[in-house]
Amino acid sequence: MSPAELRNADIDVVVLQRPDEIELTERWTGRRPGRDVPAVFVEHNTPTGDVPRTRHPLADQDEIPLVHVTHFNNLIWDSGRAPATVIEHGVVDPGELYTGEEASIGLVMNEPVRRGRAVGTDLLPAFAEVAPLDVWGIGVEKLDDHFGLGKRLRTRGDLGQDALHAGLARCRLYLHTPRWTSLGLSLIEAMHLGMPVVAVDSTEASRAVPPEAGFVSADVNELVRAAADLVADPELAHRMGKQAREHALASYGLDAFLRNWDVQLGRVTSGGSA
Repeated sequence: MSPAELRNADIDVVVLQRPDEIELTERWTGRRPGRDVPAVFVEHNTPTGDVPRTRHPLADQDEIPLVHVTHFNNLIWDSGRAPATVIEHGVVDPGELYTGEEASIGLVMNEPVRRGRAVGTDLLPAFAEVAPLDVWGIGVEKLDDHFGLGKRLRTRGDLGQDALHAGLARCRLYLHTPRWTSLGLSLIEAMHLGMPVVAVDSTEASRAVPPEAGFVSADVNELVRAAADLVADPELAHRMGKQAREHALASYGLDAFLRNWDVQLGRVTSGGSA
């Protein structure tokens, strides 16, 4: 529908993802979210700035409930009097494609040069000493000149999902380097593929990756050693990858995600809150 058509449309609920969409909805539909039409705000991101004291843009109202995508986000945002809950990510299962046939480390990073330390780009050379890095994502080609790692870093581009999954599943392990992010869907997808994980212990990583599925630590030296162990021991990698897939299916499957959203949307449209 065009914005003009929305003004006369029957709307059950508005799903907001950015604060400025409140004004946009009112301009397009003539209805104020949370007052004239039920609404819910999905918070995908960790806060920026003075993090322990970062107040959410919707914190001073109670008409629009917040739905955080991770428990860490719910903890770290100051949501004020806004009703808040958590509905964790759910992804379509790509299938158990993991082979681990290549003694390489797989990563998915969008704009790693621009985002730098936030996504752990500076950590890549340490892991490149262990095994070649295969990196997918938007703007990864800029890494070639950024580090000068030569054949130790192989940028694979921004591929479609099927091609990405097929290529990633050939790597021995998945490396999750972000210092400050919500929870990358690529990490969850890699676990669904059946890949073992080595992850920086920040934000939601320790909840997403149980000990039997990989290694999580804030000590980079420990993570480098863990990556070396998985590269050297395909049997260990496969065993941990099996556990990673089981955990991902149980915790981040599509069924629970859809069920939880059905409940949330039903509550909001019936006049309830979070």
